[in-house]
Amino acid sequence: MTSVTDNFNNVMSNLGIKSGTKGSTVKDATALDQSSFLKLMTAQLKNQDPFEPMDNSQMVSQMAQMSQVSGVAEMNTTLKNLAAKLSGGSTADAVALVGKTVLVEGKTAYPSSDGSVTAKAVLANDADSVQVAIKNAAGNTVRTLDLDKQTKGTIEFTWDGKDASGNAVSGGPFTLSATAKVDGLPTALTTQVWAPVTSVALSQTGGAPTLQIAGIGEKPLSSVIQVG
Repeated sequence: MTSVTDNFNNVMSNLGIKSGTKGSTVKDATALDQSSFLKLMTAQLKNQDPFEPMDNSQMVSQMAQMSQVSGVAEMNTTLKNLAAKLSGGSTADAVALVGKTVLVEGKTAYPSSDGSVTAKAVLANDADSVQVAIKNAAGNTVRTLDLDKQTKGTIEFTWDGKDASGNAVSGGPFTLSATAKVDGLPTALTTQVWAPVTSVALSQTGGAPTLQIAGIGEKPLSSVIQVG
Protein backbone atom coordinates (compact mmCIF):
# COMPACT_ATOMS: atom_id res chain seq x y z
CA MET A 1 0.00 0.00 0.00
CA THR A 2 1.33 3.37 -1.00
CA SER A 3 1.71 5.80 1.87
CA VAL A 4 0.86 9.50 1.85
CA THR A 5 4.58 10.28 2.05
CA ASP A 6 5.28 8.14 -1.01
CA ASN A 7 2.54 9.91 -2.96
CA PHE A 8 3.96 13.27 -1.97
CA ASN A 9 7.47 12.24 -3.01
CA ASN A 10 6.14 10.96 -6.35
CA VAL A 11 4.44 14.29 -7.06
CA MET A 12 7.58 16.22 -6.12
CA SER A 13 9.67 13.90 -8.29
CA ASN A 14 7.37 14.44 -11.29
CA LEU A 15 7.83 18.16 -10.80
CA GLY A 16 11.60 17.76 -10.88
CA ILE A 17 12.07 18.63 -7.20
CA LYS A 18 14.16 16.26 -5.12
CA SER A 19 13.28 15.68 -1.49
CA GLY A 20 15.86 14.85 1.15
CA THR A 21 15.87 11.39 2.71
CA LYS A 22 16.68 10.49 6.27
CA GLY A 23 20.42 10.48 6.82
CA SER A 24 21.11 12.35 3.59
CA THR A 25 22.18 15.95 3.18
CA VAL A 26 20.49 18.20 0.66
CA LYS A 27 23.14 20.44 -0.90
CA ASP A 28 20.77 23.15 -2.05
CA ALA A 29 18.94 24.30 1.07
CA THR A 30 17.64 27.54 -0.43
CA ALA A 31 13.97 28.41 -0.90
CA LEU A 32 12.07 27.49 -4.03
CA ASP A 33 13.08 29.55 -7.04
CA GLN A 34 10.73 31.07 -9.58
CA SER A 35 10.84 28.03 -11.86
CA SER A 36 9.93 25.63 -9.05
CA PHE A 37 7.13 27.93 -7.95
CA LEU A 38 5.60 27.92 -11.43
CA LYS A 39 5.82 24.12 -11.56
CA LEU A 40 3.99 23.81 -8.26
CA MET A 41 1.31 26.26 -9.38
CA THR A 42 0.83 24.40 -12.66
CA ALA A 43 0.47 21.10 -10.78
CA GLN A 44 -2.00 22.74 -8.41
CA LEU A 45 -4.13 23.95 -11.35
CA LYS A 46 -4.04 20.52 -13.05
CA ASN A 47 -5.08 18.66 -9.91
CA GLN A 48 -7.69 21.07 -8.58
CA ASP A 49 -11.22 19.89 -7.89
CA PRO A 50 -13.38 21.00 -10.86
CA PHE A 51 -16.32 21.43 -8.48
CA GLU A 52 -14.24 23.60 -6.15
CA PRO A 53 -11.71 25.37 -8.40
CA MET A 54 -8.82 27.38 -6.98
CA ASP A 55 -9.73 30.87 -5.81
CA ASN A 56 -8.44 33.46 -8.29
CA SER A 57 -7.58 35.86 -5.50
CA GLN A 58 -5.37 33.22 -3.86
CA MET A 59 -3.51 32.59 -7.12
CA VAL A 60 -2.96 36.32 -7.69
CA SER A 61 -1.75 36.66 -4.11
CA GLN A 62 0.75 33.82 -4.55
CA MET A 63 2.06 35.30 -7.80
CA ALA A 64 2.42 38.72 -6.16
CA GLN A 65 4.40 37.18 -3.29
CA MET A 66 6.71 35.40 -5.71
CA SER A 67 7.24 38.60 -7.70
CA GLN A 68 8.08 40.41 -4.47
CA VAL A 69 10.67 37.78 -3.52
CA SER A 70 12.17 37.96 -7.01
CA GLY A 71 12.28 41.75 -6.80
CA VAL A 72 14.08 41.65 -3.46
CA ALA A 73 16.66 39.24 -4.88
CA GLU A 74 17.32 41.55 -7.83
CA MET A 75 17.60 44.53 -5.47
CA ASN A 76 20.15 42.67 -3.33
CA THR A 77 22.24 42.00 -6.44
CA THR A 78 22.06 45.67 -7.41
CA LEU A 79 23.09 46.77 -3.93
CA LYS A 80 26.05 44.37 -3.96
CA ASN A 81 27.20 45.82 -7.28
CA LEU A 82 26.80 49.34 -5.93
CA ALA A 83 28.77 48.47 -2.80
CA ALA A 84 31.57 47.05 -4.95
CA LYS A 85 31.74 50.26 -6.98
CA LEU A 86 31.76 52.41 -3.84
CA SER A 87 34.54 50.25 -2.39
CA GLY A 88 36.56 50.78 -5.56
CA GLY A 89 36.06 54.54 -5.23
CA SER A 90 37.23 54.44 -1.63
CA THR A 91 40.36 52.59 -2.68
CA ALA A 92 41.13 55.19 -5.34
CA ASP A 93 40.55 58.00 -2.84
CA ALA A 94 42.83 56.34 -0.30
CA VAL A 95 45.65 55.81 -2.80
CA ALA A 96 45.38 59.45 -3.89
CA LEU A 97 46.17 60.55 -0.32
CA VAL A 98 49.63 58.95 -0.25
CA GLY A 99 52.20 61.74 0.17
CA LYS A 100 49.60 64.26 1.30
CA THR A 101 49.07 65.70 4.76
CA VAL A 102 45.77 64.96 6.50
CA LEU A 103 44.08 66.10 9.69
CA VAL A 104 43.24 63.18 11.97
CA GLU A 105 42.65 62.53 15.66
CA GLY A 106 46.00 62.08 17.38
CA LYS A 107 48.73 63.63 19.51
CA THR A 108 51.81 63.42 17.27
CA ALA A 109 52.30 66.63 15.27
CA TYR A 110 54.78 67.38 12.52
CA PRO A 111 56.06 70.94 12.05
CA SER A 112 55.54 72.76 8.75
CA SER A 113 58.36 74.18 6.65
CA ASP A 114 58.65 77.27 8.90
CA GLY A 115 58.86 75.13 12.05
CA SER A 116 55.37 75.98 13.32
CA VAL A 117 52.71 73.48 14.35
CA THR A 118 48.99 73.97 13.79
CA ALA A 119 46.50 71.63 15.45
CA LYS A 120 43.00 71.50 16.91
CA ALA A 121 41.38 70.54 20.21
CA VAL A 122 37.80 69.38 20.74
CA LEU A 123 35.81 70.92 23.60
CA ALA A 124 32.62 69.18 24.72
CA ASN A 125 31.76 72.11 27.01
CA ASP A 126 32.69 75.74 27.51
CA ALA A 127 36.04 76.01 29.27
CA ASP A 128 37.41 78.56 31.71
CA SER A 129 40.84 78.00 30.13
CA VAL A 130 42.70 75.62 27.82
CA GLN A 131 46.34 74.67 28.12
CA VAL A 132 48.41 72.79 25.55
CA ALA A 133 51.71 71.16 26.52
CA ILE A 134 54.17 70.49 23.70
CA LYS A 135 56.85 67.84 24.18
CA ASN A 136 59.81 66.89 22.00
CA ALA A 137 60.84 63.38 20.96
CA ALA A 138 62.70 62.93 24.27
CA GLY A 139 59.50 63.61 26.23
CA ASN A 140 60.60 67.03 27.54
CA THR A 141 58.10 69.90 27.55
CA VAL A 142 59.43 72.60 25.23
CA ARG A 143 56.47 74.96 25.38
CA THR A 144 53.11 75.42 27.09
CA LEU A 145 50.34 77.40 25.38
CA ASP A 146 47.65 79.15 27.44
CA LEU A 147 44.51 79.66 25.35
CA ASP A 148 42.37 81.35 28.01
CA LYS A 149 38.57 81.02 27.95
CA GLN A 150 37.07 79.00 25.10
CA THR A 151 33.58 78.03 23.99
CA LYS A 152 32.65 74.42 23.23
CA GLY A 153 33.46 73.07 19.82
CA THR A 154 36.65 72.55 17.85
CA ILE A 155 39.29 75.20 18.44
CA GLU A 156 42.43 75.72 16.36
CA PHE A 157 45.75 76.75 17.84
CA THR A 158 49.24 77.36 16.44
CA TRP A 159 52.65 77.02 18.03
CA ASP A 160 55.36 79.11 16.39
CA GLY A 161 58.00 76.42 16.93
CA LYS A 162 59.85 78.37 19.63
CA ASP A 163 60.37 77.83 23.35
CA ALA A 164 59.35 80.30 26.08
CA SER A 165 62.62 82.22 25.54
CA GLY A 166 62.00 82.69 21.83
CA ASN A 167 64.52 80.11 20.66
CA ALA A 168 63.60 77.88 17.73
CA VAL A 169 63.02 74.29 18.71
CA SER A 170 64.42 71.90 16.13
CA GLY A 171 63.47 68.33 15.48
CA GLY A 172 60.10 66.75 15.66
CA PRO A 173 57.62 65.26 15.57
CA PHE A 174 56.17 66.75 18.74
CA THR A 175 53.58 65.36 21.15
CA LEU A 176 50.59 67.51 22.09
CA SER A 177 48.59 67.24 25.31
CA ALA A 178 45.58 69.55 25.72
CA THR A 179 43.74 70.11 29.00
CA ALA A 180 40.72 72.28 29.72
CA LYS A 181 39.41 73.62 33.02
CA VAL A 182 35.65 73.22 33.20
CA ASP A 183 34.04 74.52 36.40
CA GLY A 184 37.49 74.49 37.97
CA LEU A 185 38.17 70.84 37.15
CA PRO A 186 40.85 69.70 34.64
CA THR A 187 39.58 67.75 31.65
CA ALA A 188 41.74 66.04 29.03
CA LEU A 189 40.87 67.02 25.47
CA THR A 190 41.02 65.14 22.19
CA THR A 191 43.46 66.73 19.77
CA GLN A 192 43.55 66.68 15.98
CA VAL A 193 46.91 66.92 14.22
CA TRP A 194 48.28 67.20 10.71
CA ALA A 195 50.43 64.28 9.56
CA PRO A 196 51.56 62.82 6.23
CA VAL A 197 50.09 59.65 4.72
CA THR A 198 52.93 57.23 3.97
CA SER A 199 51.07 54.27 2.48
CA VAL A 200 47.72 52.51 2.00
CA ALA A 201 46.80 48.98 3.09
CA LEU A 202 44.17 47.30 0.91
CA SER A 203 41.78 44.76 2.43
CA GLN A 204 41.97 41.19 1.13
CA THR A 205 38.30 40.61 1.96
CA GLY A 206 36.84 43.58 0.10
CA GLY A 207 36.68 45.86 3.13
CA ALA A 208 37.60 49.53 3.26
CA PRO A 209 41.29 50.42 2.82
CA THR A 210 43.33 51.81 5.71
CA LEU A 211 45.89 54.59 5.76
CA GLN A 212 49.34 54.40 7.33
CA ILE A 213 49.93 57.85 8.84
CA ALA A 214 53.33 58.95 10.11
CA GLY A 215 53.45 59.18 13.90
CA ILE A 216 49.81 58.05 14.17
CA GLY A 217 49.76 54.54 12.79
CA GLU A 218 47.00 52.77 10.89
CA LYS A 219 43.74 54.68 10.47
CA PRO A 220 40.61 54.02 8.37
CA LEU A 221 39.92 56.37 5.48
CA SER A 222 36.80 57.58 7.32
CA SER A 223 38.99 59.01 10.11
CA VAL A 224 40.36 61.75 7.84
CA ILE A 225 38.86 65.05 8.93
CA GLN A 226 40.54 67.31 6.39
CA VAL A 227 43.10 67.04 3.62
CA GLY A 228 45.91 69.60 3.43
